[in-house]
This record gives sequence, C-alpha cells and structure tokens, in this order.
Amino acid sequence: MNDFLSHIENKIKKNIKVEKILIIDDSNRHKKHKFFDSEKYHLRLEIKSTYLSSLNKIIAQRQIMSLLAKELKTKIHALEIKIK
Repeated sequence: MNDFLSHIENKIKKNIKVEKILIIDDSNRHKKHKFFDSEKYHLRLEIKSTYLSSLNKIIAQRQIMSLLAKELKTKIHALEIKIK
C-alpha cells in the first residue's frame, strides 16, 4: 500500500472506531474518463465498524467525508464508501 493510502487508513483508524478497513485504489479503472487526473485518486473504502453502522447512513458517510475534507480537495477525485 502506498504512503497516501496508509495515511488515509491511519487517519480513519485514529478518529473513528473501526474493526476492519479496506482501501482500494480504483484510479486505473478511470483513465479514459474525460476529467481523469493522474495526480488524484479514485478510492473505494470498505469499512466494518459497529460504531458507524449504528449511525444513520448519511451521517456516517458525512463523518468520513469531513474527516477526509483536506484530502478530498487535494488528492482524492472520487470516493466510494461502503459501511458494513
């Protein structure tokens, strides 16, 4: 896993109680898209978290999005979140 993905994983684990997290870099699947930027990531997060599962789905996703706000402005183009 590259440094940026490790940074994302550590940031989530440090701020939200998670049992398991999987970060998948789907950037290569989007190379032919009109606005593809090789400097930005297309990420898929699969998070197993009793805490997040107890929240309303929108609130849980907003919590993750606000936690990653800086990265979403600079390094992440697309983020898919699946909470289990």
